[in-house]
Amino acid sequence: MKKVLALLLAAFMALGMMAGCGGESSESEGYTIGIGQFGPHASLDNCREGFLAGLKEEGIVEGENLTIRYSDANFDPGTTNTIAQSFVSAKVDLICAIATPMAQAAYNATDEAKDLPVIFTAITDVESAGLVSGEVTGTSDMLPVEDQLKLIRAMMPEAKKIGILYTTSESNSVSAIKVYEELAPKYGFTIVTSGVATQADVSMAAADLVNKVDCLSNLTDNTVVGALPIVLDAADKKNVPVFGSEIEQVKLGCVASQGLDYVALGKQTGKMAAKVLKGEAKASEIPYETLKESQLSINSTVMAKYNLTLPADMMAEATDVAK
Repeated sequence: MKKVLALLLAAFMALGMMAGCGGESSESEGYTIGIGQFGPHASLDNCREGFLAGLKEEGIVEGENLTIRYSDANFDPGTTNTIAQSFVSAKVDLICAIATPMAQAAYNATDEAKDLPVIFTAITDVESAGLVSGEVTGTSDMLPVEDQLKLIRAMMPEAKKIGILYTTSESNSVSAIKVYEELAPKYGFTIVTSGVATQADVSMAAADLVNKVDCLSNLTDNTVVGALPIVLDAADKKNVPVFGSEIEQVKLGCVASQGLDYVALGKQTGKMAAKVLKGEAKASEIPYETLKESQLSINSTVMAKYNLTLPADMMAEATDVAK
């Protein structure tokens, strides 16, 4: 009897070892991606959601053949470096960097790990961010500034001054302001800017800026968008409408935006990452891409509050987040 039990035990142990080997083999055949996000706000969250959806469409699915390591820097530039270094140390197969500060940190961290690809998304100005050489590529969320100016003019025919809050250390915001300043005179606008260093500066800067302008127009500035409720409150006290740069900001209380679909942007990025993971192309062989189409979003409740209207043809094309 003891001999039979011993044989059975040995058989079970052998089966267990075989199962363990099979599990290790399966894990080694999958991918590990480090996703670093600069801060928690809806636009960047949508990028991450779209990124995973894009990978899934290409057969790379979290929980099946994909492991995700996710970290959020909470808008702290110093933390982005720590996150990026942790991904390098963990020897992930690819880093997805969401927003310019995170992408720059990942790019710098992989300088020695030459073969570790960085795929970025939500980068306004890729070239000024220095993300143009090496194993790096991704997608740009360059704002459709001219469409935004047309929207503001259509909704506010008498407006003259547009205020823009921005973070002085975010190269994406500095680049976007240059475009605004170049195009604004074409539509009869003057751009008035106010720079901040951290989110702690937003309240005072917003309270001052709303006294000087007819409306505000948000960029995809991560620090400022992360403090959007503070901006909206300051503007509301002076009856100054705030225009967003994408639909999530309009949901939060901006009057309207002519902006990008960040889920679509992330999905486009995920498909690029899939090519790299599958060995179909190196990141350095894939040019960065820009989402071409913008979408008009309005908040009819906020429009009514400020007594603003749009021509019928524009209203017919708009997505009303208040409904």
